[in-house]
Amino acid sequence: MRCWKPGLAVRKGGNAIADVLFGGYNPSGKLPMYFPRSVGQIPIYYNHLPTGRPYTPENPGKYTSHYYDEANGPLYPFGYGLSYTTFSVSDVSMSSPLMKRNGSVKASVTVTNIGKRAGETVVQLYLHDVVASISRPVKELRGYEKVMLQPGESRVISFTISEDDLKF
Repeated sequence: MRCWKPGLAVRKGGNAIADVLFGGYNPSGKLPMYFPRSVGQIPIYYNHLPTGRPYTPENPGKYTSHYYDEANGPLYPFGYGLSYTTFSVSDVSMSSPLMKRNGSVKASVTVTNIGKRAGETVVQLYLHDVVASISRPVKELRGYEKVMLQPGESRVISFTISEDDLKF
């Protein structure tokens, strides 16, 4: 199916949508864009530059550069997806606290299907440079991997981070 126009892509788009809605197929895709809550949020995107007045959900009244009549974030963020099962992702563990010049490090997480059905999920790696010489986006997608897990199954997913992943 092509995104947004399943009827035009395959001529069986209605059947595919019915399979997802009625549980015949477990969806696993992730959104490639943000869906804003209102038109006033446009443009909205996942890799925006940080501001001097960042909004933090822990302290919503600290700054006044956000909406008062609705939540500040998007309705559906970049990378959002639904499934008929539930996944748990561990904290990130790094192979080394430092990376040598022209070297690499591995970032690993353990993904576990804690639901009652088999399913796929997409594990995503985001990076953020907090000490760059210029303003860098709050997060940048640098890797992803789709993994299929049975109920109760776990798998370690590793991403190799090289010097090229950190360049701008």
